[in-house]
Amino acid sequence: MEILHVILIITLFLLICSGLFYMQKKFVSFGKRVSLALVVGIVFGLILQFAYGTNSDVISRSSDWINIVGSGFVSLLKTLIMPLVFFAILRAFTNSKFSEGFGKIGGLVIGFLVGTVAIAATVGIFSAGIFQLEGMDLSKGEAETEAIMGNDKALNDLEDKSMPDMILSMIPSNIFSDLTGAAPTSVISVVIFSVIAGMAFMGVRRKQPEQAKVFGRVVESVFTIVMRIVTLVLRLTPYGILALMANKAATSDIATFMNLGLFIIASYFAIFTMFLIHLLLIRMAGLNPVTYVKKIIPVLIFAFSSRSSAGTLPLNIKTQKKSLGVSEGVADVSGAFSVTIGQNGCAGIYPAMLAVMVAPTVGINPFTPSFILMLIAVVAIGSFGVAGVGGGGTFAALIVLSTMNLPVAIVGLLISIEPLIDMARTALNVSGGMTTGILTARITKNLDKSIYTDKDNRVELEQSAI
Repeated sequence: MEILHVILIITLFLLICSGLFYMQKKFVSFGKRVSLALVVGIVFGLILQFAYGTNSDVISRSSDWINIVGSGFVSLLKTLIMPLVFFAILRAFTNSKFSEGFGKIGGLVIGFLVGTVAIAATVGIFSAGIFQLEGMDLSKGEAETEAIMGNDKALNDLEDKSMPDMILSMIPSNIFSDLTGAAPTSVISVVIFSVIAGMAFMGVRRKQPEQAKVFGRVVESVFTIVMRIVTLVLRLTPYGILALMANKAATSDIATFMNLGLFIIASYFAIFTMFLIHLLLIRMAGLNPVTYVKKIIPVLIFAFSSRSSAGTLPLNIKTQKKSLGVSEGVADVSGAFSVTIGQNGCAGIYPAMLAVMVAPTVGINPFTPSFILMLIAVVAIGSFGVAGVGGGGTFAALIVLSTMNLPVAIVGLLISIEPLIDMARTALNVSGGMTTGILTARITKNLDKSIYTDKDNRVELEQSAI
């Protein structure tokens, strides 16, 4: 009898997937399909939970099958990170439209990303204080226990590493190993190697232009193929979101969500506050923030739904160039760097809030100036190399907490609400990258203000070949 229920659930799931596919054939916009998948997935999962209970064998066995779609989608997104980051940065050098002043542009991009993540950490600290989260008592269920055990390997890689050791580990020693993501800092190592290769290309272009031209064509060709692969994977987003939300809603304890409601509210308060700071920076640059919001909404919707800054990269760069007036070179650099450096939500707000919450449990007052300054510094440095896919916030939190000798178990205790917060964090990450692109382009005079002010010049999701 149990197997029949499992078959019924899987059949219903496949029927919903068929409905999404039918909508695609009828040219329903990508954004609408993703949003619908998000809502339907949650509703479907809650119905299963109320019908069978979170710990039933029916739910467990059904989730295993549905998880093939959800976890498979996440795995494909993770697979794209290294080639996407490597060739996006390298192409920024080889593209003929790229400005020669990479030193200034790259320095400004990194400076804005690190600066905004430091501001985000400050916002996270004070948000935790406003909502009095310090020393918050969290319960540990079966899922949380498994999450804590699952973080052991990542923690062992980071354990006993001082900050100088952490910085040293970011310098690539074996690029082929780093391309496999073998180390926690592999992503930033790939970024560094990409920059070195790009600088080498610029030197060759000055002295041996013919060889540089051949290499540039090869990079452009490979980048085109990589972007096509990204497009193919992103077409699976509605189905991946449907599966992820259905599984999470079916297996999550509603009571846990209610108990952690204050943390969820505090997180969204901090995320919204930081987004307002992005708008303030846009206003300080002499641009209309309302125009910015209207033009980036499609990008934020996709980032929110997919929980992947890396997956949003193509749409991010295209929106910067076609809708916000950022030059191609600046958009390529700011987009690619923002996937791995200075993510305001995942690497800024989240680890800062967790540090404040857990500090009192070891007798530390989290609101002393010395603790706050140290935490902001650690967050800023630790933001380098955080992968732009779901789960990046967990890795960032592990780096910060372990570096400051704070208990890391809290990372596992929040696993139940991780997806709910991570969606908004990812949208903030992407906004931070686009804000960085605009500010950098404005300062270096690489911003076409006529494109920015053209209210009709917007990039919609369905225009992105998804």
